[in-house]
Amino acid sequence: MQGWAVLWVPGTDHAGIATQVVVERWLWQQRGVRRQDLSRSEFLDEVWAWKERHGDEILRQLRTLGASLDWSRCAFTMDPGFSRAVTEAFVRLHRAGLVRRDRRLVNWSCALRSAVSDVEVEPRPLSGPTELRVPGCPHAVTFGVLVTFAYPVEGDDGLELPVATTRPETMLGDVAVAVHPMDPRYQHLHGRHLRHPFTGQLLPVVTDPTVEPTRGTGAVKVTPGHSHPDLALARAHGLPLLSVIGDDGTMCPPGGGWLQGVHRFVARDKVVTALSQRGLYRGTQDHAMTLPMCSRSGDVIEYLLKDQWFLQCQEMAQRAREAVVSGRLQLVPKFHEKNWKTWMDNVGDWCLSRQLWWGHRVPAYKVGVSPPGSDPPDTGLWVVARSEDEARDEAARLCRAPPRDIELQQDPDVLDTWFSSALFPFAALGWPEETPDLRRFYPTTLLETGSDLLFFWVARMVMLGQELTGHLPFSQVLLHSLVRDAAGRKMSKSLGNVVDPRDVISGASLQPLCYCRVSPTPHHQPLCDCDDIRLDVGAVLNQRHFCNKVWNAVKFVLASIGPHFIPRPPEETSPRSPMDRWVLSRLARAVGEFGRRMEALEVHGATAAAQHFWLRSFCDVYLEAIKPSLRRPDPDPATLQTLLSCAELGLRLLAPLSPFLAEELWHRLPRAPPAPPTLCLAPFPSAAMLAHWLCPEVEAEVEAMREVVRTVRALRDVFRLGAARPRGEWTRWPTGGHRVGSDVASGGVGGIQRLQAAIGIGGVEAQDG
Repeated sequence: MQGWAVLWVPGTDHAGIATQVVVERWLWQQRGVRRQDLSRSEFLDEVWAWKERHGDEILRQLRTLGASLDWSRCAFTMDPGFSRAVTEAFVRLHRAGLVRRDRRLVNWSCALRSAVSDVEVEPRPLSGPTELRVPGCPHAVTFGVLVTFAYPVEGDDGLELPVATTRPETMLGDVAVAVHPMDPRYQHLHGRHLRHPFTGQLLPVVTDPTVEPTRGTGAVKVTPGHSHPDLALARAHGLPLLSVIGDDGTMCPPGGGWLQGVHRFVARDKVVTALSQRGLYRGTQDHAMTLPMCSRSGDVIEYLLKDQWFLQCQEMAQRAREAVVSGRLQLVPKFHEKNWKTWMDNVGDWCLSRQLWWGHRVPAYKVGVSPPGSDPPDTGLWVVARSEDEARDEAARLCRAPPRDIELQQDPDVLDTWFSSALFPFAALGWPEETPDLRRFYPTTLLETGSDLLFFWVARMVMLGQELTGHLPFSQVLLHSLVRDAAGRKMSKSLGNVVDPRDVISGASLQPLCYCRVSPTPHHQPLCDCDDIRLDVGAVLNQRHFCNKVWNAVKFVLASIGPHFIPRPPEETSPRSPMDRWVLSRLARAVGEFGRRMEALEVHGATAAAQHFWLRSFCDVYLEAIKPSLRRPDPDPATLQTLLSCAELGLRLLAPLSPFLAEELWHRLPRAPPAPPTLCLAPFPSAAMLAHWLCPEVEAEVEAMREVVRTVRALRDVFRLGAARPRGEWTRWPTGGHRVGSDVASGGVGGIQRLQAAIGIGGVEAQDG
């Protein structure tokens, strides 16, 4: 409408974790089948079938809302073209040395049996003992306590070294105990060994300056398989790396043993009991701590040693930070910039691997070389390639073997959903091909998304966009707040706490809105108490009333101008009466305010400007003021033109906000030729176009008149001058001396005039008759 060539691209991601969880749950509920009962290809067929049934829900909602997206360019992150872009991005990043495979501690969700990224870990602060339910654990678990136990010193009966921990179950994975080299309490133990009470292994006492003597007992159990600080300490001292918790969250100590297969938090109580039985338990105390929680599953994050693919982000993060500092990238609202800089300064490597079946398979192949007739040995070599043929050629070159002797096994893991989503601004336009769309529309201008996705998505789009294309993917980011449910949780398809906007649009009553549409199950499930919904249904109802007001106002305009009125272009409207000049001046100011607010990405302010004109200026004042003149047999044509211009330009203001309503009503209005075929192509009003209508003097006069009316109405309310008062009843003013007749009490025009005179002169006494 402003003359720009605008492209708004619709798209959806495949939501790897959320979708797989929902489909697995559906398979179990409907068929009693687990994912592991199916082959990978069979399960993926089920996911694609589910996607066909439910995957376009959000697109249908956007269509119903009237969003002006270009549906011909709709993209899905698992489309063939998009998948090609994902593979190309991974290969390029690997060849640039930014992607590599490494054995590290990862954030592991035992409920999902998959790694999750740092931004999917929610730290939950605990001030002390707190009971929580953990997926897979048969009972509630108490966190926020510190358990102290003693390790016996080998070769010295009665000598011990006490350690304190919040995780006694991991002691089966201890490989040493560390103390500060200057701590006088333990200097006599330097170089000594401790006997593990359950495994019988000898654990060395090592000294390290990173140990804090004031924390706990000052002695730290070293469990490198389940703690980042312990892993760093173990590598610094050449200690073995030992894991004792499996992917499913059950204990798997080396050699099995009495805790084999026991849930890790059930094992916690068993370990404390066994320590007590051996006389090594030294007590428990309250302990403030921060518990890492998986935002996807609600599980307590377990740190596990895994071979995974990692993307080095530090250099990309610094370029993304500089983009905001320099102003090349604008975050709206601006207060997000502080968090952006802090996150970029502290970003770590991004674990890209997910142990799922639904998603983009990692384009990496494990290489084996075997002469014909022999088993291929594991070379430990991985090659990253765009296809299996390309991988075989690369492996043959590296191994100096014929391609026919190369055996390849593709990594079963898939890539993090956010990796493919981070490519959206350019992959949706055809990258890596130099398509016409890519040349014309990339870099894009504006990204609009929820503030909760600033680091999940926005930061990664900026980092990968600059790395892979050399350009920022957009220059502005509008971050809106979130609609939450009654419990304060973000509305989420996987949680099933979503209010479908189509239910609101179709006029559903409040009770169905208090239920959630849980795909893919056909029934509704109660969410929570309707009174606690944080989505303000009353605000939605107010907007419905506003739309009804606009509808009736346009209906009044059409009835007033009649079927034979010949309109002029709105810009040529020449008002004569003071009220005509006033309303057009108010319209010009509303257009200017709307434009300023939209340029600043303050959509709420632009909406308020448009609504204020329709409600407070056009309907409440102007229409009421001109009704007497419209009742005359020959109403002023200038007033009729003003009436039509206000409605027509007012609908143009509403077009971006209420597209269906504005389009429908706009086509009912008579328009001066040449008229565009649709409101979407009508010129959007601008402050410069309507500047000649501004008339501050008339605005001031009308505002003074309105202030008098407001004062009179307030006085009428204060002194209870309502229609219910009996005629002839006297009203004594508090100041004395003024009495007003019953025609004032009943709101009569003559009484109002005398009341105004009484206010202005004083000492006047009026009575009915």
